[in-house]
Amino acid sequence: MIQTLDFAVLDRIQAYCRCELLDMLMPKLTLLGEYGALWIALALILLLRKRTRQSGLALSAGLLGSLLIGNLLLKPLIARPRPCWINESAELLVAAPQDYSFPSGHTLSCFIAATVLLRYDRRLGIPALAIACVVAFSRLYLYVHFPSDVLAGAALGVVIGCFAAWLTDRVYARRLTREEEAPIIL
Repeated sequence: MIQTLDFAVLDRIQAYCRCELLDMLMPKLTLLGEYGALWIALALILLLRKRTRQSGLALSAGLLGSLLIGNLLLKPLIARPRPCWINESAELLVAAPQDYSFPSGHTLSCFIAATVLLRYDRRLGIPALAIACVVAFSRLYLYVHFPSDVLAGAALGVVIGCFAAWLTDRVYARRLTREEEAPIIL
């Protein structure tokens, strides 16, 4: 039943949203979620500055969670075929991915980043959320994920992002407590 609904949504997107402009843009926009590279680069930049180090650490932890939970655990465990593998007549604008479909890794990493960045700096978080939504839609438009893959990626991304921020906050709180308790040597 879920797969029937998934295909109905994908078919509607193909029927009503496809146009030359989006056919040109979507393969480029989906690259914003490729391998989490944008978010890894941002995490490294955030780690360099003391003022943003905590958010960089949370983002790094979240992205590590994405790799472990999404790519190494859930994708092979669930082993869901991609829509473009099932419906081989669909016109693809990108090369068919070789890994499994559930959850959407692009969506997962983008929503982790958006969640973490919204927690620490809304000026970065709001654009990250916009990017996450665009990337999530691009995965549907490009016919490489089912809507349920994308929804699961977004939901799991929010959960992992919240957990990474919570864990990072705890680590930082302990560190501050230890610094306050340390004897002052003159």
